[in-house]
Amino acid sequence: MAMLFDTRPKVNVCVAQTGETYACATDESLLRGMLRLGRKGIPVGCVNGGCGVCKVRIVDGSVTALGPVSRAHVSVDEERAGMTLACRVAPASAVTLEVAGKLERPFSRGLAAAASPC
Repeated sequence: MAMLFDTRPKVNVCVAQTGETYACATDESLLRGMLRLGRKGIPVGCVNGGCGVCKVRIVDGSVTALGPVSRAHVSVDEERAGMTLACRVAPASAVTLEVAGKLERPFSRGLAAAASPC
């Protein structure tokens, strides 16, 4: 029998540039949480750490590594500064992030300008 409701613990993830927030399970990547809800914001590439398209900076909150981050895309210095790949980390607490690359269209039309800050 399929589970009708996703009962995993979730925390809020906020995209600083738009002020928009989505709920992400603590055992799924920041990117998959966004995709599961059909949202946009973080650019999507290969979804497994190989392309670097989903590079973000964690502004606030903490994340847990789901796998190694390629040094071709995130240097040691960048990682120390909070940079990571959204496909390779899960939120350990509520997270505010900044998209490092080209920002995809906001989650919902017309609301980005009026969105409250994270």
